[in-house]
Parts: sequence; structure tokens; C-alpha cells
Amino acid sequence: MEGKVIIGPKAVIECTEDIPCNPCMTCCAKHAISLDGDSINSLPVLDDEKCNGCGICVASCPGMAIFVVDVNEGTVALPYEFIPIPEEGQEIDATDRQGKFVCKGIVQKIMYTDKFDHTNVVTIKIPKEYVNDVRGMKIIKEGV
Repeated sequence: MEGKVIIGPKAVIECTEDIPCNPCMTCCAKHAISLDGDSINSLPVLDDEKCNGCGICVASCPGMAIFVVDVNEGTVALPYEFIPIPEEGQEIDATDRQGKFVCKGIVQKIMYTDKFDHTNVVTIKIPKEYVNDVRGMKIIKEGV
């Protein structure tokens, strides 16, 4: 919706695959995600009025295509399945979907539960103007 102001953290769904998949929909306790059609192959859509930005859908998406963005705070919560796991307060390189450097960021929070099936949800703080571009991160190695 053009001109609409989004308040607080909200999921951003960037799924482009018409495949049989709906874990994001089934995990959402707020019922904020539905399918855009009658088929399990339909793309997911978000009702941002219902979304509270909890991040459960981020970890549930096998395509790593969901993020939680807070435009006002300058944060992006993203799935992270690598080791080592970053630490809160650690500086990282924030990247776009292709892995290209966008800006520096700071790890703000790391969420993990057994429900996440080995996917951490890492929230990073970045300059606000990049929240719609950053979709990944790289740990900065000392001395490299």
C-alpha cells in the first residue's frame, strides 16, 4: 500500500517459488500469513495488521525468504544457519541477497529454540536507509 506507514517490526516475505510449501503459514500464531490462492503452490502473503514481528516465520521458511524488518529502528532479523554463530554486539558485514556488501552492522539479538530446527534468527542493527536491501550477513574475520 502506497503511503502506508508501518509501525514496529513486521515480516517481509520475498518468496518467489510456486512450490508446495506453507510452514510460514502454519507456524504463525497470529494467522498473519495466508496463501495467495487456493493451492498449496500459491505464494504466501502477509497481513501486516496481524503481524507482530515475532520472527517464528523467519526460522520456519526453508527457502530463507522471510525477514523481519523494523524501518523505525533500523533492524533486520534474518535466518542464519552457519557456524560460528555470531555474538551479540559483534560487528558484521551486512549483505544483499547476492552476498554483496551493503554496509556494516552490529548483531543486536540471536534467537534460537528447538522449534527453529537449527536455524538461528539473528537481528542486526544497520543504518535505516538499508533495511530494504540487507538480506544476509558475513562474520568479519580478524586479520583478514
